[in-house]
Amino acid sequence: MNNIEVVVIGAGQAGLSSAYHLRRTGFEPERDFVVLDHSPGPGGAWQFRWPSLTYGKVHGMHALPGMELTDADPARPSSEVISEYFETYERTFDLRVRRPVDVHAVREGADGRLLVETWATRALINATGTWDRPFWPRYRGQETFRGRQLHTAQYPGPEEFAGQRVVVVGGGASGTQHLLEIAPYAAATTWVTRRPPVFREGQFTEEVGRAAVALVEERVRQGLPPKSVVSVTGLPLNDAIRQGLADGVLDRQPMFDRITPDGVEWNDGRRVAADVILWATGFRPSVDHLAPLKLREPGGGIRVEGTRAVADPRVHLVGYGPSASTIGANRAGRAAVRDIRRLLAGDAVPA
Repeated sequence: MNNIEVVVIGAGQAGLSSAYHLRRTGFEPERDFVVLDHSPGPGGAWQFRWPSLTYGKVHGMHALPGMELTDADPARPSSEVISEYFETYERTFDLRVRRPVDVHAVREGADGRLLVETWATRALINATGTWDRPFWPRYRGQETFRGRQLHTAQYPGPEEFAGQRVVVVGGGASGTQHLLEIAPYAAATTWVTRRPPVFREGQFTEEVGRAAVALVEERVRQGLPPKSVVSVTGLPLNDAIRQGLADGVLDRQPMFDRITPDGVEWNDGRRVAADVILWATGFRPSVDHLAPLKLREPGGGIRVEGTRAVADPRVHLVGYGPSASTIGANRAGRAAVRDIRRLLAGDAVPA
């Protein structure tokens, strides 16, 4: 077992931001901290995005601290652009990410340390994001469907849906993006959501952003499962969305009541035939490996103050709840490192 001061799990935006701030405040990689990542290469979840999601279509990708992303070709796949950027970032700041490393469980060790695979650490920054936990709702008849079901995490791009009848489920940004891409190729598309989508007009100001983050932050303070920031801000009403509404592509239907072998149907007798059901239903935090620490509250979430797990001040969650955005992850990485320095120095951690 190797003793270390800090283990960072995950090398996406949140993990790299945290590692940068550890280095900046005097922690040395491999001697004082280690970054573990289970992905095959740099890029975090971005490396798995579909090819048609070009960099020009990415909304709100904030630069990592200390190094801007410049001169990126907006026509290139975001998976390539951001993976290359992350790789350069890791090399520039000598972060020495270890991959692929799967962390199956974090357990209590001796002398107040946490056990993370072969490491015994005094503090943990969990930056595992959500990509590994796609959320699949369950509906009656789902197992009888003779067509194809897939989730956003498996979305291959629009060409594979040529000539098919596609039902897209979900009212978030991914659902609308999928619909707008698929519609020119598919024989027919149907959009269903549990709640009517909320479209946001006007600029996404700093004030609006702060208010949205505050709503998400309040949930994690109460130990409830976090919602995404997007879920409380609504969808931006840009030119593409306006065109989709005008063309009837974004003609939202209420959620169906059951799935049949050949499609979906509602209790009022209406039916839609389908070859594909695409579940754009979001993701949940990847925190199952923290289960041995018993951090979950009765409400189902992990109660967090800032980035610190209230049940265990050694554990910080970066990229969880209000820090799930790219700019939020940067700020949270800095805050987590500040608290960890106090913890390791024996100072009181703010309540």
